[in-house]
Amino acid sequence: MKQMALDIGLAPIPTLANFASEGNEAALEHLRLWADNPLRSSVPTFLWGESGCGKTHLLNAVRELLREQGSRVGWIDASRLHPGEYDDHWDAVLLDDCHLYTTEQQAAAFNWFINAQNPAYGPARWVLAVADRPPADLPLREDLRTRLGWGHVFHVHALGEVERRTVLRRAADERGVFLGDEVMDFMLTRFSRDLSSLMLLLDQLDAYALRTQRAITIPLIKSMLENE
Repeated sequence: MKQMALDIGLAPIPTLANFASEGNEAALEHLRLWADNPLRSSVPTFLWGESGCGKTHLLNAVRELLREQGSRVGWIDASRLHPGEYDDHWDAVLLDDCHLYTTEQQAAAFNWFINAQNPAYGPARWVLAVADRPPADLPLREDLRTRLGWGHVFHVHALGEVERRTVLRRAADERGVFLGDEVMDFMLTRFSRDLSSLMLLLDQLDAYALRTQRAITIPLIKSMLENE
């Protein structure tokens, strides 16, 4: 059955607290310990997993947390075609979707990585990178690929069907929203199944149900999609 992508409203800001950690407790704990430690280790960390597993959620959550602490970070993702020079005022380097990097982005990522670990710029900075495959399989230049894989490496697992339902049910209960089994089935078969999209859908349904003073049902979902 064809799934519909949700394209309404704004997704909530990713945080470590709102990440569904089922199956990924070790990775989440590692990031929490690192982020809360003023003497944080400079050993790089690499997260990998399939689309929708939550790895970019974790990367963005770390960036937001560092910003809240007053830290500055260097950031490269596939959309930043000309990353520019390394800034020695950065406290960390964050690399998203490494498997998609162009030649120029790879060169910048390698330069940033080397400089982040260079004692000439002061204490070594942390590098956190994510991709859709393990470091050994990345289609990148050899010197960058090997460096990305020499530190902590975590496989971020996507939630299974049972875990998705559990997380969705828990999120609904926290909002005081009742989701019947038929509604849950509809959400999981007709919409994108990654957790961030499901949470966004639940937020929109909750708001629409309150505004229209109706319970969340399949007809209400269809009405929201027609009118929003």
